[in-house]
Amino acid sequence: MPETVQQLVRALADSAAAGLAFGDERWTWAETVGDAAARARVLRSWADPERPLHVGVLMENTPEMLRALLAGAVGGHVTAGINATRRGAALAADVRRADCQVLLTDAEHLPLLDRLDLGGARVVDTDGAEWASLVGAASRGVDGFPEAGAMDTFMLIFTSGTSGDPKAVQVSNFMVVMAGSVLAEKYALTPADVCYCAMPLFHSNAVMSSFAPALCGGATIALARKFSATRFLPDIRAYGATYMNYVGKPLAYVLATPEQPDDADNPLRVAFGNEASDRDIAEFGRRFGCTVWDGFGSTETAVIITRTDDTPPGSIGQPFDGVAVYDRATRTECPRAAFDASGAVTNLEECVGELVNTTGAGFFSGYYNDEAATAARLDGGMYWSGDLGYRDEAGFVYLAGRTDDWLRVDGENLAAAPVEALLLRHPAISQACVYAVPDPRVGDQLMATLVLRDDAKLEPADLEAFLAEQPDLSPKAWPRYVRLATEVPTTATNKVIKRALRAEGLDTADPVWEREERGRAYDVLV
Repeated sequence: MPETVQQLVRALADSAAAGLAFGDERWTWAETVGDAAARARVLRSWADPERPLHVGVLMENTPEMLRALLAGAVGGHVTAGINATRRGAALAADVRRADCQVLLTDAEHLPLLDRLDLGGARVVDTDGAEWASLVGAASRGVDGFPEAGAMDTFMLIFTSGTSGDPKAVQVSNFMVVMAGSVLAEKYALTPADVCYCAMPLFHSNAVMSSFAPALCGGATIALARKFSATRFLPDIRAYGATYMNYVGKPLAYVLATPEQPDDADNPLRVAFGNEASDRDIAEFGRRFGCTVWDGFGSTETAVIITRTDDTPPGSIGQPFDGVAVYDRATRTECPRAAFDASGAVTNLEECVGELVNTTGAGFFSGYYNDEAATAARLDGGMYWSGDLGYRDEAGFVYLAGRTDDWLRVDGENLAAAPVEALLLRHPAISQACVYAVPDPRVGDQLMATLVLRDDAKLEPADLEAFLAEQPDLSPKAWPRYVRLATEVPTTATNKVIKRALRAEGLDTADPVWEREERGRAYDVLV
């Protein structure tokens, strides 16, 4: 069995099977790997032997972006995925943090680098004539490059930055191969399959859940430059896509579009990803006639949780060995959740804790150029994820949000994720984001930003009636403020940036409703 991404790519070097699809263009694996090898030779010719060869890539999902990843695999150098949504000083800081000798970009993104301190990185316009000439003259063979090791870093992938500055995770060859082989085997991917990738290739979800399984199965990688809810189904049909990956809210975005009678008339058989709601998982599978498999894992891959066939509603599944829920203050495992007849958790303050890997780093190799952040993650010899959760008596895990999603309302601790899941029961609501805003006296007030489905309507009285009908809703968990937004701020991987919502608070042009302090009625505030 291959142990490195380099070995996976070499095995496809002579394959006449379709390897890459983009729009109306198609390339075989042999053509695609040859293109990557030529690029790797040019990049190696520029390497400073006194420094590690780190090649940054600042692009959306284009053929050149995929070839850059494959070039890193063939050539044995480290590819640094630079978030294409970052700007200014933050973008420059990422390039410097990744210690890039070379930064590959394109004509679209090149202006973003003007006058930025990139730490001496050589900037290359891959749309330019010089790059085309150098690559065109280079050898396309895959031999003669340094051999990569299983635990050598394949990529530097930055965390999504929902709760702070992104950090560069060192992703080993082993992790990519393991993820790809598991998914390729689980979903029986072969050269007859087409993996649709609309999630950004600078992020771990696309690398682990699309790039890697396609390589392991010899399947075609079909690229969308970026995710579009309206382009989703036309793309699936045009590419003949049988497999797709997602992270964050894409399923909700697609489901918010009007349903058509022939939605299930498509070749898709599997959608694999994480962070979708129970409602969206079931509805997406029904509407598009496919299997949706939702798991949980961070970019660091130290905490992994998978759904089983008997996973109860609201749970994200069973954790890998060593994964537990701990109280950070006492460094002890939290008691299991207790539920009342309505399904509400009765011991939330005791059972909610941080998801940890008690065995240590797991598959996490540390953050590049950030010893302090690595040490904080591995405090006391355990990996602390920053994600809140709780477990039932059978061991199933339920998410409660991030560590900053722990709210204190009227003397009671509340977790954001269960309230968000409850709000999503309303058929008009596509997205629900729950977070704290300061109480003028003490503690927090609970605020919810809602995004409605296309053409859906919601009035204050409708929400009041709906909340009153939920038997598992704590009286303290009724949102004090409700904001109706057309969209919410997200990262490039469709994760909500709650700190931006918290910072805005009530200072928004969106409609905001306020619940009376001791009652349940909502009035329009803004």
